[in-house]
This record gives sequence, C-alpha cells and structure tokens, in this order.
Amino acid sequence: MKWKALWFAVLLLFVTACGAKEEENTAQKKEETQPMTVANWSQLITEQTNLLVDEQKGFFQEKGLDVKVVPGAGGGDAIKNILSGQADIAFTDPGSLYFALDQGEKLKVIYTIYPQNVFNVVSLKESNMTKPEDLKGKTIGVYSLTSGTRQNLLVLLHKAGLTEKDVNIVEVGISNFAPLMQGQVDATAATDTGLFMAKQKGLGDVNVMDVQDYLNIPSDVFVVTEKTYQEKKDELQKFIEAYRNSAKWMLENPEEAAVLAKEVAIDGKDEKVNEEIIKLRNASSVSEDTNEENLGALNPAILQEGADTYQQLGLVKNKLDLEKAVTEEFVEVGKP
Repeated sequence: MKWKALWFAVLLLFVTACGAKEEENTAQKKEETQPMTVANWSQLITEQTNLLVDEQKGFFQEKGLDVKVVPGAGGGDAIKNILSGQADIAFTDPGSLYFALDQGEKLKVIYTIYPQNVFNVVSLKESNMTKPEDLKGKTIGVYSLTSGTRQNLLVLLHKAGLTEKDVNIVEVGISNFAPLMQGQVDATAATDTGLFMAKQKGLGDVNVMDVQDYLNIPSDVFVVTEKTYQEKKDELQKFIEAYRNSAKWMLENPEEAAVLAKEVAIDGKDEKVNEEIIKLRNASSVSEDTNEENLGALNPAILQEGADTYQQLGLVKNKLDLEKAVTEEFVEVGKP
C-alpha cells in the first residue's frame, strides 16, 4: 500500500508539473503574440468568414498575431476607429477613404480586399430600364443617403451625363427590395449579395445595371493611418500575408467556409445561402490585377479615377492624390 501511495504521489506531482509547464507555455505564447484590431464596416457577416475563423483555422495565429475584429456601422465608422486609435486597420470602402482624405487625414491604402465593384441598380424586367440613361425622371431607392448605394448610383448617373437632380432618390433601408416589388420605386441601388438575398425572398425577373461596367473601383480596401504605417510595418506585413492566406482558403473551400460561417457570422444560419454569398464575394476578390500579381494587388490608377469622379460629382471638394495614399510594399511580398 505504501508503494501505491508513493506511486500516486509521484504521478500527481508529474501531472501538476506538466500542467504548470503548459500554463507557462500558454502565457509565454500569449505574451509573444502581437495584438491587432481590425475596424469592420459592418457587423460580422458571412462574406467576411475568412477574417473571422482564426480560432478554427489559425491564419493569423501562425504569423504571431492576435487579431480582433470590431463591428461598425459603415466604412466611415471604420476609419473613425483607426483615427481615434481604437483600431489598427480599417476594413472600408473607397468613398469613405476619399471623404477622410478630403478632410486632410493622413491615410495609407495597403491591400485591395474586393477589387470588383459589387454595386448595381436593379429594376423589374417589365420596366425595360437597361441603361443609365433610362433612369432619368425615375424614383430610385438607396439603402441610405450616406451609403455606398447612393454614391455608386451617382457614379452611374454621371457616366450617363445625368445628375442627382435628374432623378428622385429615396431611402428604403438596407437590402430592402420591398418598395421595388410593390411599385413604390422604379429601381433600387443595391449590391450583388443584396440582390441575391432579394431573389431568395421572391424578387422576380429583373434588369441589372452593374456599376463596374462603368467605373470598376474596388468595393473595399484595408486602410491604416500614416502613424500606424510608420510604426507597425512588421505587424502589417504579417497581417497582409495571413489575410491573403485566409482569402485563398475561402476561394478554394467555399463549402467549408459556409459551414464555419454558421459559427462566426450573425447572418450565417443557412449553410446553402452562406455558400452562395461566399461564392459571390470570392468572385469580387479576384481581377486581372490579382491574376497577374497576387490577391490584394493595388491599382492606384483606378483609385485615382474614382477620386476624380467623386470630385466631379461634388462628393469631395479637393483634388486628391491617391499615389501618396497608396503603398504596394505589403502586397509586393509573396508575388507568384
């Protein structure tokens, strides 16, 4: 019995020592991990699944990063969060970037998340509205008067020689196609995922004008302040490499991403819907530039064209120099 008691005591001591060592290693690993906060433009949604599954996939952990994603209420909100020091990186849209630059903020674009413009204007098939010129005199719904749907609608009108005064713009709410279906508006400005969800809810045959056919500026980019750019280059490089790996994973594994979206996204309840949304967003993640270079490839010229168009529309007052606001050093690394 004494030998058994002694053996048990030795075993208990060994287990306790192992537990203490594991806690020490965990604490040391946590201490070595570099925290980074991403200010999101929205709640944590299905199309962003690759950014939200680090606990399951470890894309950022492998680079020594502890990434936290904080929800927001628009691209402007994301930029406010980096300007106030609440976050390191903004997941935002070019319009919000232009507005901040117009106010004199010092910002850097470091990665193109979605190089394809995903905005559109949708009308019922029987209205026979197929080109921007057909919108003259019509009532058009937008998510809100400060949303990307309004901005991209103005871009579409501008390309047809029309202005906001040539149409009647009304707020209908986010992804709200009911006014279109009920004949309260002639057309609705939306996004590809918004249109997809509307079709799931009974929207019939429609005509779709894709804004990318007229001005294909990116839908979203990663932006940092000049201060963060100067002080955290190593962390930013690791972040971009990890994000690119996560984007590649989602491109190659939409089914797996759709399953995981049920765990991490507030709108991810339906696996089949998740997969379709993910496929749409995957399609917007690639372009001629990304095919020739790599995911995240930046195109300063198209960002400049967008800024010039916003100035012509009166959305920004000043002539913006996007060459100064874009750095390609982080996406240059790892080119195929």
